[in-house]
Amino acid sequence: MTDTPMTDTRPTDDWGRLDGRAVAWLDRLLSRDTTSRLSNLPVAELIAEECRTLGIAVHLCPDATGRKANLVATLPAADGTTSGGIALSGHMDTVPVDGQDWSSDPFRPEVRDGRLHARGAADMKGFLALVTAALPRFAAARLAEPVHLVFTFDEELAGRGGRQMVDDLAALEVRPRACIVGEPTSMRVITGHKSVTIARVDVRGRHAHSSLPAAGCNAVEYAARICTAFRAITDGWRDEGPYDEDYAVPWSTGGVMTIEGGTARNIVPERCTVVLEFRTVPAVDPGDVIALLREQAAELTRQMQAEQPGTGIEVVVEDLVPTLATAQDSPATRAAIAYGGIPSDEHVTYGTDGGAFHAAGIETVICGPGDIAQAHGVDEYVEISQLEACQDFLATMLDRLSVPD
Repeated sequence: MTDTPMTDTRPTDDWGRLDGRAVAWLDRLLSRDTTSRLSNLPVAELIAEECRTLGIAVHLCPDATGRKANLVATLPAADGTTSGGIALSGHMDTVPVDGQDWSSDPFRPEVRDGRLHARGAADMKGFLALVTAALPRFAAARLAEPVHLVFTFDEELAGRGGRQMVDDLAALEVRPRACIVGEPTSMRVITGHKSVTIARVDVRGRHAHSSLPAAGCNAVEYAARICTAFRAITDGWRDEGPYDEDYAVPWSTGGVMTIEGGTARNIVPERCTVVLEFRTVPAVDPGDVIALLREQAAELTRQMQAEQPGTGIEVVVEDLVPTLATAQDSPATRAAIAYGGIPSDEHVTYGTDGGAFHAAGIETVICGPGDIAQAHGVDEYVEISQLEACQDFLATMLDRLSVPD
């Protein structure tokens, strides 16, 4: 792969006010396929190499497979301090392009009509590229407090890298006083999002010939009952709340996402697996929802075992992205606004790694270039003007954190 040469010279007017380094890093990161099912190391190692070249302390923290890694880098304050400071966070993975009919190669960035098109342009390699492009200036500055890079893997897989990152930061003794997650918000400073929970329901029945149903226990039918029970819970949220008017959808939501079960049309199904997803406002504890589902599963298990022994239902939490609920006057909120982020009372319905950081006690906000409406779809794009605004944000951040010689 041939990368765009690194230069501060702006190559063409198509890129607006973006400097040459920003353009080069956008090309480098967006040209590398780091779909969540693949390794994110092609991007992580590239950014780590840049950090090492600039003399920035950097750590790659692998997952259990060794195929993926979080990246943590710290630029110390002028007095050598590495504790506290501001973290800039983003994820290095993207969603797939499978089944999408793009107008151009999704892994060859292309500017058309003031928009940069590529997988990950909005969500969220644009932010990562601009932060990386700015590193030489940050590294050369005398900083009043440290700046940390906190880049994760598998955010698109329910934030697995973010949850590991909490442990990675603790192991490295990195404790930012504030964190800015650069997910696409059109540079608005967002202080809240719902939690996201993925639960798998495993139903174990007993097979039998369909002409002798009493000799078996129908796993699919019992799966349908727990789906109905879950629908009653989600209908209650819609009809009775609790409500949080800061969200576009002010109640908790949920649904049945997949069902797999049965082997043939003349065999009583022995197994069925259901995947549920729900997103809760801060007033609803995801743990309480799981407890309700498990109570229902226990009652249905008793009914199943009355039909056939050895049957039952298990509810397993596969993934959980915690709620983000940061105060409007928190250090993170004040910092992001001071750097040029647009104040906002709005909360968002999607989840981010910010939830895991918030749960670990790190004050976190979301503020980054682009619009979530342009993420994940065909011809994903970010407006060049949004990238310019983010470049300005980082320049203002550096100016405010710099101390005179």
